[in-house]
Amino acid sequence: MQADDTHDEPTGSLGERLAVWLATGLGLGLVTPAPGTIAGLWGLGVGAAVAQISDLGAQIGVIVMLLIAAVWICGVAARALGGGSDPGAIVLDEIVVLPIVYLVAPEMNWAILLTGYVLFRICDIWKPGLVRVAERLPGGFGIVADDAVAAVLAALLLQILLWIEQAAGVKWLVASA
Repeated sequence: MQADDTHDEPTGSLGERLAVWLATGLGLGLVTPAPGTIAGLWGLGVGAAVAQISDLGAQIGVIVMLLIAAVWICGVAARALGGGSDPGAIVLDEIVVLPIVYLVAPEMNWAILLTGYVLFRICDIWKPGLVRVAERLPGGFGIVADDAVAAVLAALLLQILLWIEQAAGVKWLVASA
């Protein structure tokens, strides 16, 4: 009896497989429960790294480049995975939009990082208003756009919390001098 030589080879081109690997957070989105929440934690490092760039214009430039790359990568990956318009395994969108949340934060510390992340996840899961509208856009643009809008909303909510903190004279998020 001859051995079965068939394998489950990945289908698609090398470019498609690379896009799936990147879009799924190096595969984490394929194997974890709550993939957007778990793999999206990688976005904290991206957000902290972008916040280290001293020039606001350069920060915005890096964010725009990340978003453009993510639109293309997520679009290719979604087609390769054969899923719906935004397969749950695709998490690159959650990762690259996190710097938006911290764009105008006064400083970067653990309290701000975690608060911004929680606010982002709430906005991304709840999908209020324009977040839900952006989700309906086609292809990779829709995959990334809803998360980008959720990140902008989370950034606004973070600014409101920082304003309340300052008005109340407490130092929960911003360390005292």
